[in-house]
Amino acid sequence: MNRGAAGRSEKVVLAVDGGSSKTDVVVLSLTGQLLARRRGEGSNPQIVGLDRSVAVIGELVSEALASTGNRQAERTGFYLSGMDFTAEIEAFYAAVSIHDWARSPAGVPPVVENDLFALLRAGTDSSDAVAVVCGTGINAVGMRSDGATARFPAVGQIAGDWGGGGMLGVQALWHAARSEDGRGPKSLLERTVPQSFGLSSVMEVTEGLHLNRIPARTLAHLTPLLFAAAQSGDKPALEEIQRQAREIVTMATTVLRRLDLQQVAIPIVLGGSVLAADHPLLTEPVRSGLELNAPHALIRLVRDPPVLGAALLVLESAGAEGAALVRAKRQLQADPVQRAPATPVG
Repeated sequence: MNRGAAGRSEKVVLAVDGGSSKTDVVVLSLTGQLLARRRGEGSNPQIVGLDRSVAVIGELVSEALASTGNRQAERTGFYLSGMDFTAEIEAFYAAVSIHDWARSPAGVPPVVENDLFALLRAGTDSSDAVAVVCGTGINAVGMRSDGATARFPAVGQIAGDWGGGGMLGVQALWHAARSEDGRGPKSLLERTVPQSFGLSSVMEVTEGLHLNRIPARTLAHLTPLLFAAAQSGDKPALEEIQRQAREIVTMATTVLRRLDLQQVAIPIVLGGSVLAADHPLLTEPVRSGLELNAPHALIRLVRDPPVLGAALLVLESAGAEGAALVRAKRQLQADPVQRAPATPVG
């Protein structure tokens, strides 16, 4: 989508937010005018591989830049899921830096960072802040005004993680299977899970996954079924959501403790598709848990897309003025395509 190409002499910045399910690219002028936007498939290197990640981003960026006059950007920022270790950041940086669309005419290197920092900036401009994302996966990050940060690897259960739409979907199937074969308590998921695949039994779903007839990634789409079952009073489903709430609180309060910010009134930004759905069964215990364990925190639920935060970070790095940040934020918030989904999905 072209928001009106700038003159060829006008400087622009480029911001990319790459997640597991989608990638957003925006090009803006230094005055905060949204010039171009593109959305494509997911570009998390841990899921699609490094080469595919760069290819997906490159196609979107090239199209967006071309629509504004086929220029390089003065500043570029790539905020991606899967940038959890220094080695991953360095590998992506090396792979992307060879392309013209990632280079600055002034020789300023691109920023490559975890997308959590984009979510954090989308929710606050405070130099002391914490963000927790619960979307396909789950992670948290905190930063302090002196530059200190705290975060988690977020590479799954091997790193002590629990939750996110991917895992909640797996748990929905787990309870459905045990309900059907008698090893666990009865659950509404026994009926709704196979129905979602157009099948008549959970065993057929299991067989389809085992034989690769059903892609494993589709399990994340079972998350709404878990919430629906819990809303209907299904005990196994409700217990999973309650556990997810506890984990979100644990991640946030652990980051606060590691940064010694428990007694400071700082924002805790909550985002990601599962949290952004704002389902009371999840968000109410999260809020109450944070109020109990972090009584000074200012809780902010962000439904704006993380690319908004990425755009603000890149504009700030380019020296854009406050009015430009306000304009960019207003334009990105006004675009309904860019909003987070209203139902919990992976």
